[in-house]
Amino acid sequence: MQPHAQQTFAPRRAATLAMGLIIGASSLCSTGCFWGLQTLGPSIGMLSIPVPVSPYFQKDKEDEFWRKERYDRVPILGPITSGSEPVALDPPSDDEVMVAMEKANPVQGGWPFLYERNRNNVRIVKEKIADYVDPPRVYPLIGPAQQHHAHYKCTVYYEDVRNIGWPVPHRLVDQDAREVLYIDHNHLHMVGNVDDGSQPQF
Repeated sequence: MQPHAQQTFAPRRAATLAMGLIIGASSLCSTGCFWGLQTLGPSIGMLSIPVPVSPYFQKDKEDEFWRKERYDRVPILGPITSGSEPVALDPPSDDEVMVAMEKANPVQGGWPFLYERNRNNVRIVKEKIADYVDPPRVYPLIGPAQQHHAHYKCTVYYEDVRNIGWPVPHRLVDQDAREVLYIDHNHLHMVGNVDDGSQPQF
């Protein structure tokens, strides 16, 4: 009775597997508006089937816009007033330091359970190393202005953790990792009797 039961079980298993593959293939071909694209207008063939995209690329585009909106633009401030030397009062934020850190030494985009990396116990020390103003000059599309240079040295202390899952699973922990970043906060000051639009005449 045992051999006969094993012989009848094998064809059933193969039939179940084949039926599952057929149902899976048919469900993939009928997702979204596939049939509408096939019957209306020009056919784009296989391009009409949705393709899964990793969320890493979506986050990469969002981070690129975040950097451009907050840190890649140069502000134009009002004229420098008389009395004393201008002093830069805007040190880099922790987010700006970590964005620069991720660009210099990335940890995102690893392979889960194969290679993962993260930072723990992050401490940031910021030091201003230079603060000076250039003489006035004419900038295209801006006019006469002075460039105010503010250079910061940012030291990041952290614990670097790397989890490797293949071929030999192990974990590497560097408890005294550090990275030195130099961030420039350069901006422009208008020069002369300029109308910045803050007091409209109407």
